[in-house]
Amino acid sequence: MMRWLLRMLVALIYPACAMPGATGLPMPPPMNMAALQRPATPNSALAAPAGFHLTPDIVTPAFTVPPQRLFAAIRQVAAAEPRSFLQVAYPEKLQAHYVLRSDWLNFPDLVTVQVTPESQLILWSRSVYGRSDFGVNEARLATWLAALDRVLATD
Repeated sequence: MMRWLLRMLVALIYPACAMPGATGLPMPPPMNMAALQRPATPNSALAAPAGFHLTPDIVTPAFTVPPQRLFAAIRQVAAAEPRSFLQVAYPEKLQAHYVLRSDWLNFPDLVTVQVTPESQLILWSRSVYGRSDFGVNEARLATWLAALDRVLATD
């Protein structure tokens, strides 16, 4: 009851906090990750290969699996995360968008997954609300990459 009440109070200011799963947020079209621009606020994190046009917070390694296998593996990782909801996938572009909800107040964060034809991985995690993310987005990406290593090791 207390959690529900807090969520409803927060939702008066941040409407998407009242919604379940991936609802309440606009459906993202396919993104051109080569044109990605980071916000001025420190509430996002980027994992990308060395040489990406933006300096990543985490450099993703070179992957030796086919791009479709890498895409399936990172989607498996995302699906296993608590309060993670697929918003839309563009399998032909090897891109997927997720909404992740915080436990108590249901704040939404967004994660975009992109696999390139060269089996490179780009992950962009960002907060919908707030100026700072207290390191949550970067920690999330590190967790996902560690989980991805475990998933790929079972192949």
